[in-house]
Amino acid sequence: MSAAATGWLDSIRLAALSLGDAITGVANPTLRLGVTGLSRSGKTVFTTALVHHLTGGTRLPLLRASAEGRIARARLSPQPDQDVPRFPYETHLASLTGPDRSWPQSTRRISELRLEIDYERGEGWRSGPSTLTLDIVDYPGEWLLDLGLLDIGYAEWSRRTIADARKAHRLPMATDWLGLTGTLNALGEASEPSAQAAAESFKGYLAALRAHPEMVAVTPPGRFLMPGDLDGSPALTFAPLEVQPDAVNAHGTLAGLMETRFEAYKNLVARPFFRDHFARLDRQIVLVDVLAALDSGPPALADLETALGDSLAALSVGRNSLFSSLFSPRIDRVLFAATKADHVHHASHERLEKIMEMIVGRASSRAEGSGATVRAMALAAVRATREVRVEDRGQSLQAIAGTPEAGEAIGADIFDGSAEAAVFPGELPSNPATVFDRNAERWQVRAPRFRPPLMEPDAGGRMPPLPHLRLDRALDFLIGDRLA
Repeated sequence: MSAAATGWLDSIRLAALSLGDAITGVANPTLRLGVTGLSRSGKTVFTTALVHHLTGGTRLPLLRASAEGRIARARLSPQPDQDVPRFPYETHLASLTGPDRSWPQSTRRISELRLEIDYERGEGWRSGPSTLTLDIVDYPGEWLLDLGLLDIGYAEWSRRTIADARKAHRLPMATDWLGLTGTLNALGEASEPSAQAAAESFKGYLAALRAHPEMVAVTPPGRFLMPGDLDGSPALTFAPLEVQPDAVNAHGTLAGLMETRFEAYKNLVARPFFRDHFARLDRQIVLVDVLAALDSGPPALADLETALGDSLAALSVGRNSLFSSLFSPRIDRVLFAATKADHVHHASHERLEKIMEMIVGRASSRAEGSGATVRAMALAAVRATREVRVEDRGQSLQAIAGTPEAGEAIGADIFDGSAEAAVFPGELPSNPATVFDRNAERWQVRAPRFRPPLMEPDAGGRMPPLPHLRLDRALDFLIGDRLA
């Protein structure tokens, strides 16, 4: 089927899904919130903490409806999409708060939860009890990056990917794959063994990027490391090649085979995700481990800026009209959140937020031009540290304290996962533009990985809510207007 015909069918199906959502929403107002995050950004923790605080009745000062006491209760309900796995909230909460208190395993597939929030409307003619149904769609950030593939061809994707791999900060991880690519004749006869060898080597490069502790993995295709039932299929057996755009469609060549599979990936993976899930979202939060990118240096931050810009450009964002709400809904609010704000002192929180704003600044301007509201902030969905002051050589320093994970090192000290430590993580620059300057001082956060906070019951046996930083502020931006 041609790309044009596929596009028409996708549009018809999306319109039908959107109209169904709208009809249901007349009697039961519903908001679909997409939650995603790039590698090691804390996406799973964010979703777990969100549900934990709302269902637990936590008073959230920066969520206006909560601060005013207008949220009566929130409860989990059966989710609407029968073909989407349920987000394992209870399992993840047990990981965070149980005796072993460990960070939950990141999910590698889409999942969903439905919350029903009973609240009191504000003053005026609309005042009175109401219920907001919040559908939380949680998915890997790598799938978001795949949306950037929809509007480019195989030759352009190959050129960009190979050029990125040759950058100094990526080259050590790409050497083997680039070496193999250099031996392949793109215009030679199509060969399945050659295609498989190239794909496996390319996947090795992607895995190395994801595993590197100071990298933010921003290279699609995202499903290569999360193949699911497509493992071993032709749609996941391709790789970039050194090829000219006019040579890609040469029938019977290796480049032609790779181009066919690249398009199959878009048609079988990226477009169905956009159509069935992403295009139905009303709000979106994208969590980013900016501190890890800072540790890796200006080139990694530049990669992150490009990837987030491409992703935002691929989103269906803008102000919703009556027609678009019924047939082609748009995401009208997007939040980019720099996570792990608890790994720096609060004096650097505003600076971390400014860096996040700078990374998404150009893309945000385009989205806001279409009527969408885009915001950046720094947060920690679960706060693992507290702030302390330490004395060092007669100088009082602002520091953070927590329990480093077993095996973490601070100087010569190796921690066992039970002892606490106070560390001075350093300060972020007052001028965010300096983080992109190759000649400026390298900005690094010197903090280990901390375990989740120890949760102990009070005298009455009640467990306290999980501590956080600005989770309530994020919720007010994402759903607060629907609770007015």
